[in-house]
Amino acid sequence: MKALSIRVRGQVQGVGFRPYIWQLAREFGLRGRVLNDPEGVLIEAAGPGLDGFLDALPHRAPTLARVDAVEVSDFSGALPEKFEIAASRGTGAETRVTPDAATCPDCLAEIRDEGRRRGYAFTNCTHCGPRFTILHGLPYDRAQTTMAGFTMCQDCRAEYADPADRRFHAQPVACPACGPRLWFEAAGREVPTDPIATAAALLRVGSILAVKGLGGFHLACDARNVGAVALLRARKRRPGKPFAVMAREADLAMIVQATDADLALLRDAAAPVVLMQGTGALAEGIAPGIDTLGVMLPYTPLHHLLLDAFGGPLVMTSGNLSGEPQVIGNDEARIKLSAFADGFLMHDRDIARRLDDSVERAMPPLVLRRARGRVPGTLPLPPGFEDTPQVVAYGGQMKAAICLLKNGQALLGHHLGELDEALTWDAFRQADADYAALFDHRPALVAVDLHPDYRATRHGVTRAETEGLKLHRIQHHHAHLASCLAENRWPLDGGKVAGIVLDGTGLGPDGTVWGGELLLGNYLGCARRAWLKPAPLPGGDRAAVEPWRNALVRLDQAGLSDWADTLFPAQNRALLRQAIAAGVNAPMSSSAGRLFDAVAACLGLCPARQSYEGEAAMRLEALSTAAMPWPFDLDGGEIDPAPGFRSFHAGLWPDLASTAGGFQIGLAQAFAHPARALVETGEAQAIALSGGCFQNAALLHHTLQALEGLPVLFHRSTPANDGGLALGQAVIAAAQHNLAAEAS
Repeated sequence: MKALSIRVRGQVQGVGFRPYIWQLAREFGLRGRVLNDPEGVLIEAAGPGLDGFLDALPHRAPTLARVDAVEVSDFSGALPEKFEIAASRGTGAETRVTPDAATCPDCLAEIRDEGRRRGYAFTNCTHCGPRFTILHGLPYDRAQTTMAGFTMCQDCRAEYADPADRRFHAQPVACPACGPRLWFEAAGREVPTDPIATAAALLRVGSILAVKGLGGFHLACDARNVGAVALLRARKRRPGKPFAVMAREADLAMIVQATDADLALLRDAAAPVVLMQGTGALAEGIAPGIDTLGVMLPYTPLHHLLLDAFGGPLVMTSGNLSGEPQVIGNDEARIKLSAFADGFLMHDRDIARRLDDSVERAMPPLVLRRARGRVPGTLPLPPGFEDTPQVVAYGGQMKAAICLLKNGQALLGHHLGELDEALTWDAFRQADADYAALFDHRPALVAVDLHPDYRATRHGVTRAETEGLKLHRIQHHHAHLASCLAENRWPLDGGKVAGIVLDGTGLGPDGTVWGGELLLGNYLGCARRAWLKPAPLPGGDRAAVEPWRNALVRLDQAGLSDWADTLFPAQNRALLRQAIAAGVNAPMSSSAGRLFDAVAACLGLCPARQSYEGEAAMRLEALSTAAMPWPFDLDGGEIDPAPGFRSFHAGLWPDLASTAGGFQIGLAQAFAHPARALVETGEAQAIALSGGCFQNAALLHHTLQALEGLPVLFHRSTPANDGGLALGQAVIAAAQHNLAAEAS
């Protein structure tokens, strides 16, 4: 009888794939075996139903599975008389790792019903629960996770060993008799009471609770209590940055205007924070000056139990000192969070790696922060990259993330943060070593940003020199363009595209600071075809913190210096103008991000200082309404906003909202017009939109409107901001390597 070896590649470990194969093989009358190995899942089988089995295999896979490829070859070895699940083979990592997944309906019902797992905060099965946050190594077996120290009781072992049970080989399987333990503590000591009930009571009186989750600690408080929210802000020294909220689905209608697309994203196994229109029902201090709320559903049994006991929505924000990475260890939490929290909801299952919550929009689909639930999911590389060597790319200084290329896949790592912060820098280096070891990654190429002083750049240069690897320095905005192309699987030979790249700052090849660019190019290179008229960045990095500085230089350029003096009377304008005239710490920049800051400052939106990155632009977006577009001049490729400022000063818009809306519409049209021309003349085959400014849903909408009828690529599953930069760097390095290899 014919026997086959069937290799299944993709996200097929830790998702119930082997029991699925076992059941499918029995249905089709096969004998043989299925097992995990470093490349994924291997099936060795024989029987008259092989053809039907192969047809059904990719189409009936478990919910969390992602089948990338099914490879079939003849098998001549011995097979068992029945079909069995065999022990894992080999070491190494050639397969994908499943991200952490939100509690499934079956497990949720179990913790609420009578039975041995009623009220158990660590209930899970093959369809849900921790994965990446507990994993030490591959293959994905219990001994390689932080569950290794918890010996299964007889009941759990029976479930684990039964191929017909949904907990068959669920590595974190546990129950109150044998698994992790939950407790409440205050003042450094455990309180011998019901931990969930005690925590809920603490929250009801307006206190702050530290909660140990999947990827780290959160700080929680009553989202309807103005005083509690103010207390949390005061303790965290976080005056304005929006807080995320966790709410039960039954409470959503009270707090947000959720669309069907919003609900679908909220219910996704990744359980991200979803940005939605708020109703105003929660404490005003949750998102000052912003009309959207970031809301997530409970995604672990612990969260479900806590929200059920509390009976309403909670602020659920990262447990960390300002600027530092999220706390993950119990002792670390006691040291660092005691000044913030009045009590702790603790447990004894270790977190292998910290992961912040992912942040996304449903419509238009946008990923602002790629983290828990999405990582380490991989992206297939576009056609033409099949023979790409292994590559590591290190991203930029802000919103740091690492990208690995291997086996035709790109693994864009989790959000790490700003590398200026020492502990984030430590976390970056740890993540580099962690990913390399976990995925058995041995790069031939290293890709870094063109800016020589970025910490990520210096790290990549040092590694390349130390290990004798080929180094590729990639211009910042070219990397943004390529990241959009790669996500959209634009072929290596797909032709040139017009890339509208709008962001804060990035070093240009001419030595100036870029940030508002229209590029024509592909993976191999690009040329600048239009750009925002450069203006000084007075004070260098301080210009990104104090919006009035950007307003002053743009108004001076527009011949409106007297108006600038009226708008900013308390600022030291004369000294700043002297520094600009002398060229002291005032590099020229085409930054679209700083133009947003300038307009916001003119509208009175946090002109003196931003309390967090992007505050002025976010408030501008929230304020805006549809209006007549601002005029921009296009002269020899230079896009000049001065006419818009002069029109603003002349009173062409009746109020702040129409002024803000008119600016964003005008900016979208100013870049869309020359981009459209590149497609219509045949120089470009499509248009790509990238850069952090395209996190702004209004700007993205207006740009898509202005490009209607043309092929447009934009980010849906990777960040448009610097969190996606490493993906672009990696594919550019791979393309350049492939070209050099062909030439030789």
